[in-house]
Amino acid sequence: MTAPSPGQGRRTGRLALPGVLTAAQAAHTVAALAALQRTDGAIPWFRGHHLDPWDHTEAAMALDAAGEHERAAAAYEWLARHQNPDGSWYAAYQDGDAADPTDLGRETNFCAYVAVGTWHHFLATGDSAFLDRMWPIVYAAVEFVLALQQPGGQIGWKREADGTPVADALLTGSSSVHQALRCALAVAEHRGEPQPDWELAAGALGHAVRRHPERFLDKSRYSMDWYYPVLSGTLRGPRAVARIEGGWSRFVVPGRGVRCVVPNPWVTGGESAELALALWTIGQSERAVRILADIQHLRAEDGLYWTGHVYADDAFWPAERTSWTAAALLLAVAALCGDEPTRAVFRADALPEGLDDGDCC
Repeated sequence: MTAPSPGQGRRTGRLALPGVLTAAQAAHTVAALAALQRTDGAIPWFRGHHLDPWDHTEAAMALDAAGEHERAAAAYEWLARHQNPDGSWYAAYQDGDAADPTDLGRETNFCAYVAVGTWHHFLATGDSAFLDRMWPIVYAAVEFVLALQQPGGQIGWKREADGTPVADALLTGSSSVHQALRCALAVAEHRGEPQPDWELAAGALGHAVRRHPERFLDKSRYSMDWYYPVLSGTLRGPRAVARIEGGWSRFVVPGRGVRCVVPNPWVTGGESAELALALWTIGQSERAVRILADIQHLRAEDGLYWTGHVYADDAFWPAERTSWTAAALLLAVAALCGDEPTRAVFRADALPEGLDDGDCC
């Protein structure tokens, strides 16, 4: 990959958010994120660590939000070149090397997220040729994922390395898949290729997330299970607000950020930024900005962000600055600053619903 383009500073000026990032800081973070990308388009967590398809896609979305469209396109081309014959990707690749997968499991939410990134890139660029190239990739990924949908609508969370399906479902993962299905339906509608089976699947999945918590493994100690049904757009309106209010005091540490898991005294940048984005989706922008301001203590001199901070010990942990932490922050800032493609993929009224299950949310 080439170096970040000379005009990057002008483009990242739109990511300046008072109290959170200056234009210069935004440009520094984008350049640091871009520097993690390999020449083949892969974006690992950090150089020398592994790549997973979900976080790789999130990083590509952040690059698009910053105007680095060629870099984002290269990340999607990496996915297109290395998709497995069954429509999946492996859960982890050492340093983004497709020849060196280190986890041969195939996780459904990891695989589905290509649809979110593809639609986001198209909205950011208007590149119809890109959408044509990615359509078979998105189609195969969705079909892989829906083969693990359970009778109750929830999505089994992975296939083991030997192909054995895991029926157990994760609320966070299924919520993410629901957003991805809606983006995939947007791609299909734009191409004039209706997918009624996907509409049925999206309706059943949304109903399961909204109405049937018993269909998912109990991960309620994790903040992602708290906010992800809101972040994904599956919950909106009073129910979404009530969910956020119900978990606020449990997960939010004033002035520090969001706990990853209770009761551990550990706040994490990625979860905090994702919560901020979820808050924006329900109209709580001031709260979102406060959360993003709170996690600036995680910002490092290189423009990246430490994954987390153990505040009981006043220590950054783990000792890593991940691409996906910076990406989550940039996407939250982009939504708050008015970036329309980012807003469109996270806003409930901007995506196809699937078949209405009669459930007002």
